[in-house]
Amino acid sequence: MNKIRSYILQFHPIVWVLLIGTVLSRGSAFMTLPFLSIYLARHIDLSPIIIGLTVGMSSLMATVGGFIGGHLSDRYGRKPIMLSALFTLAIVYYGFTVANSQGWFILLNAINGLCTSFFEPTSQALMADVTDKKIRMKVYSLRYTAMNIGASVGPLVGAYLANSQAKLSFAITGSTYLFYGIILIFLLKKFVITKGEQTKKVVSVVDAFGIIKTDKALRYLLFGIILINIGYVQMDSNLPQFLEGSVENGIAIFSVLLTINAVMVVFLQMPISHLAEKFSLMQAMAAGSIFIAAGLLGFSIINGWVMAIFAMVLLTLGEILIFPSNSMMMDKLAPDHLRGTYFGAGQFRKIGNFLGPILGGFLLSHYQGQIMFWVIAILSLGSIIFFTAGNRSYLKTKIITTEKTV
Repeated sequence: MNKIRSYILQFHPIVWVLLIGTVLSRGSAFMTLPFLSIYLARHIDLSPIIIGLTVGMSSLMATVGGFIGGHLSDRYGRKPIMLSALFTLAIVYYGFTVANSQGWFILLNAINGLCTSFFEPTSQALMADVTDKKIRMKVYSLRYTAMNIGASVGPLVGAYLANSQAKLSFAITGSTYLFYGIILIFLLKKFVITKGEQTKKVVSVVDAFGIIKTDKALRYLLFGIILINIGYVQMDSNLPQFLEGSVENGIAIFSVLLTINAVMVVFLQMPISHLAEKFSLMQAMAAGSIFIAAGLLGFSIINGWVMAIFAMVLLTLGEILIFPSNSMMMDKLAPDHLRGTYFGAGQFRKIGNFLGPILGGFLLSHYQGQIMFWVIAILSLGSIIFFTAGNRSYLKTKIITTEKTV
């Protein structure tokens, strides 16, 4: 009991509130968004192209929105950006319950992507603000676990509501964001946090873009994680198509693989992250890249359940290693007064989420599944080159900065 108590107390109360909020908000969002296309097809009678545009608008806005939101949190403070995003998200989901035309759904989902991308990097930056550097890796691992708990439970509830009371799921999600925002108002008032609020070192959006442009280490890190996302997103986009067309009971296998992925992340994230702390971030990220590439190669030679499960285990181990390590590396690169900006810049990794399905779909349709997975695996493995270059650039800059201060 004392060990559990000491483990809980090592983190700021705000961290736990954000983690619990992540479970609830992610669960609510995954209760609705994966089924938005079904809702639009059934109730609004839109063409597949318009549905794709509507659903994809969220990711498109999130690609650049994260950087802007993160920068604004550095300039004006975490609190106003987070609360504005949460209350706007509540309005968006309530809006979904009454929207009755394609224009409204496109607009609302665009705002949804923008506000989500505002909130996530800002909440990450706030977690870092109130956590000692020595244990930030634990926080990022806990956050990733919380995200996956929500992503595991949400679709189960959403699948039920999609067939009975689709609008209710939107209302529940909107209420979740509303109560989350109200609770944060009281807690951020109770626990006064000055770190991360507006500082004397205020920079404009143009200057922030200039800082990112000159930071080679950050650019290399972003290129690397974009390649990883191109590989990882195949799990949701082209893997189910490949399984359906090449393996008996392909869809059944795919559903089991998703469950294995979620369960592994929830139960193994913290133990593996604890083990990874014994190595450098660079070693953890390189190992993650290798595991993801190996998992993709495993998918290329699937001939039944055993190989499919083995490939998913490899891919998930890579996921567990690389994504929290990427957040920690972003944290190390960021000056304190630009932490939100750097976490926001991390949202550019979603370019990989956009390009991955397109590239994979092209290879799958013009060649074959094996070729697709081989090419994507090589791209994912290529991330190590960028991670290594970014690490070298970071160390070089750190040495120069240390020499100047001596």
